[in-house]
Amino acid sequence: MKEIKLKSFDGYKYIDGGVCAAFGFRAGGVYAGIKKSPKSDGNDSDIKHKNDLGMIQSDVVCNTAAVYTQNKVKGAPILVTRANLEATGGKARAVIVNSKNANTCNADGEQKAEKMCELTAKMLGCEPQEVVVASTGVIGEILPIEPIEKAMPMLVMSLCVSNNDAAAEAIMTTDTFPKQNAVEFIVGGKVCHLGGMSKGSGMINPNMATTLNFLTTDCAVSVEMLQKALNETVDKTYNCLSIDGDQSTNDMAVLMSSGMAKNEEIASDGADFEAFKQALYIVMMNLTRMLAIDGEGATKLIECNVSGAESEKDARAIAKSVISSSLVKTAIFGEDANWGRILCAIGYADAEFDIKKMFVSISSESGEITVCENGSGVAFSEEKAAEILAQEEIIINISLGNGSGKASAWGCDLTYDYVKINGEYRT
Repeated sequence: MKEIKLKSFDGYKYIDGGVCAAFGFRAGGVYAGIKKSPKSDGNDSDIKHKNDLGMIQSDVVCNTAAVYTQNKVKGAPILVTRANLEATGGKARAVIVNSKNANTCNADGEQKAEKMCELTAKMLGCEPQEVVVASTGVIGEILPIEPIEKAMPMLVMSLCVSNNDAAAEAIMTTDTFPKQNAVEFIVGGKVCHLGGMSKGSGMINPNMATTLNFLTTDCAVSVEMLQKALNETVDKTYNCLSIDGDQSTNDMAVLMSSGMAKNEEIASDGADFEAFKQALYIVMMNLTRMLAIDGEGATKLIECNVSGAESEKDARAIAKSVISSSLVKTAIFGEDANWGRILCAIGYADAEFDIKKMFVSISSESGEITVCENGSGVAFSEEKAAEILAQEEIIINISLGNGSGKASAWGCDLTYDYVKINGEYRT
């Protein structure tokens, strides 16, 4: 399994549990048989199945915030979840999610998504509008509701505080490993927890793309401040991620607060809000890095850090431009220190800078080399560069001058296997 190195942050402790790390949440996942294996010929009793139906349940009604795809073509679950949260004023009790079928561009899509909410509500004893529904998988195929309905009792029976792994597996498509992270922190003298899980491996471009992201916390936060924190943090994490330049129809980030840490509810800006938002950033940033390293066919994680820009907006635009460049991505795959491609990608970013003040270096756990000073190339050891680029995590550092703007973005290399995976996606 691919792994990332977790960065340390003062006052925040990494813990296990994913979406179950926060008090009040349970999760589960089962195999429902939403899509039969094409290799099974209808008889797949001997095949080891991956979970394809997952659930997160809260013991209490949660304040809930969400961010959705910017694609004009939106999956039915997006439309239904958005309507549900609008109807309840940002309140939810559960998440129901399936993989293998996106339930997008189907005439009966919203009806099926609403039915998933109804089935969940009936099993949990809540209202259908208190359910978040999400789907991921192939676009344009009718979602069969029968296997979901049949599997619902087994799914609810699987719910427990230690079954986050089963839920994380249920949302995977071409992912090669489940993506989870959680932290413990202090707000208002109370111990709080925040955890999450994500899926995504391809069709990922800045603006979340085909990722599904579910985050839970027991820190008490108002709906308005949850939404503000999520909006701001998505811009710095998921929206700074690129795998292949495509944007999906079903991406969603949902943040639920049970309030069971018993801190005074965060209802305005201040130190408590900043502490909460930092916890959210840590979890979402690590999930973003996991999504990047698990890009379809990827062998390397690319992190681009930009400093000295005139604004954070400019820094972010440049970092995203570099990690989105197909030429940069293929150079990293080939372990070729072709730094001119980095400058090229910087040059077409929608940002202001003085090239004569630009410094660029490439680093990994094997060391660091400077490849550009004051906008011009400098001599470096190709042998050392090859050693640096042979590692799994590659960092590109760009300094633009004395400005206060800084930002990071994450991506992966572009390999032969990416074409193979997507050429055979439906089969």
